[in-house]
Amino acid sequence: MSATPVTSPEAGNEAASVVARLTALGGTLAVAESLTGGLVAAAVTSVPGASRVLRGSVTAYATELKRDVLGVDGELLAERGAVDPDVARSMAAGVRRVLGADWGVATTGVAGPDRQDGHPVGTVHVAVAGPRGEEKVRSLRLNGGRADIRKESVRSVLALLLDELPANERAQDTEQNGGT
Repeated sequence: MSATPVTSPEAGNEAASVVARLTALGGTLAVAESLTGGLVAAAVTSVPGASRVLRGSVTAYATELKRDVLGVDGELLAERGAVDPDVARSMAAGVRRVLGADWGVATTGVAGPDRQDGHPVGTVHVAVAGPRGEEKVRSLRLNGGRADIRKESVRSVLALLLDELPANERAQDTEQNGGT
């Protein structure tokens, strides 16, 4: 009887794909979370072998932790609040730097039940920061209840990371050497 791999319901197969791809690349990951409250890190650590790639995570639910721990600019937070694409970008870059990882990902947004800083429930920003200055943010408008929004935020940030990761070591070598 063969065993079926179990993946986190919050992330589908994305977490397993992230761990496999980062393992193949010899890369590491750091996670900064706000609205997901640790679910991204939980999804990654549910995959066997995650310890080879995950450096750690920071759940920065409070705005001052985004500033003091992750290095998000205080003026940016004061002007726009924590639910902002540039805040997500800065969180991803900050956690990558603070935890010494090749790649950083971040989630920030409004899971509900109430609006936050003028943003409606379902407003979410996910971000990725990479070793060669790559920074990518995806802004989402999600429907459903709190659990649905958090679950889709986890899936979305892992999918964004997969989009940014080189497909394999050969692809990474080709990109670095500028050839085909």
